[in-house]
Amino acid sequence: MQDRVEQVLNVDVQSRARRRVTVNLAESPLRWLRARGHVDARQFEAGERLRADYERAALGPRVTMCWDPAPRSDGRRSAPAPMDPTLAQIAAKRRFDVAIAAAGRGLADVLWRVVCAGEGLREAEQALGWPSRAGKLVLCLALDRVADHYGLPGSDDGVAAGRARNRL
Repeated sequence: MQDRVEQVLNVDVQSRARRRVTVNLAESPLRWLRARGHVDARQFEAGERLRADYERAALGPRVTMCWDPAPRSDGRRSAPAPMDPTLAQIAAKRRFDVAIAAAGRGLADVLWRVVCAGEGLREAEQALGWPSRAGKLVLCLALDRVADHYGLPGSDDGVAAGRARNRL
C-alpha cells in the first residue's frame, strides 16, 4: 500500500521494558477492527457506507478557509445570500441521518465516534464512560442495525452479534 503513513512509537507495556511498534496512522479504526477479525465483511461495508455519506455530506469540521467568492451587493446593503449546498450533500445528509436513526439512540454515539470521527474504541469507551471492551460489542450491534438498514446481504437473525459476543 503506497499511501501508508507509518510512525514508530515507543510503547511502555504494563510498566515493563519499552518496545518499538509501527503504527499505520492512515488506517481507520473500523479498518483496524476488520483486519483483526473483530467485525465481519457485512458490518465493515455498513460502516464504510455510513462514513462515505458522512464525508459526502461534509458534516465534519472545516479545517481550511472558505474561498468561495463574496456575494455581490449590487449597491444595496443586504445580508449575504445563504450558502446553497449541493443536492448530493443534501441527499448524503439525509441518508446519514436515517442510517444513524436506524442504529438507535443508545448505539448511534459509539457508531459516530468510531466510524465517522475516527476515534479508537478505547477513546470512545472513555468518552462515553463505558467499561473497557463494552464498545466493541455495542459497535458490532450498531453496525448490524445499519447493515440491516442498508439491506446488505448476510445474517439478519443476530448471528453476527452472537459471534461478536463470543470474540470478547
